[in-house]
Amino acid sequence: MSLGGLLQWKSKEQIEEEAAKYEKWAFPFGEEQREAVTSLFSELLPKENSKIALISFLTCKELYDKSVKKTESQDEAIRHVAKQASKNRNLIRKHHLTTYLAVVLVDLDVDEQCDYGSADEVRERVAEIEAKLV
Repeated sequence: MSLGGLLQWKSKEQIEEEAAKYEKWAFPFGEEQREAVTSLFSELLPKENSKIALISFLTCKELYDKSVKKTESQDEAIRHVAKQASKNRNLIRKHHLTTYLAVVLVDLDVDEQCDYGSADEVRERVAEIEAKLV
C-alpha cells in the first residue's frame, strides 16, 4: 500500500460519489451497456478474462479520452494511445491494443440501444487501426 493511500481523507460518501461519477462516465447507459461490452469482448477475445478485458478497455478509453483532447485528429489520438499503452503493458497487452481501441471508437457512437455491432464489424475497425499504426 502506498503512503498516498494512507493520507487520503475522503469520506465514504465522497468515495461512493466518485465511484458513481466514474461509472456514469464509463457506462452512461448503465448495466446494459456494460453487459454489451463484456459480451463483445467474449467474442473478440474469448481467452481473455472478462474482468481483465473490461479493465483494459476502460484504461484504453481513459487514455483515448485524454489524448483526443490534446490532439487535432482521431488518428493522432490513436497513435498517442498506442504510445501510452506501451507504458501500461500490465493493463493493456500489446497484441490486444487495437481490439480495445476499436471498441473504444465504437463506444463513442453508441446510444441507449447499446448496439456495438457484430464482432466481425469490430474486427474490420481493428484492421483499420492496425493500418494506421504501421
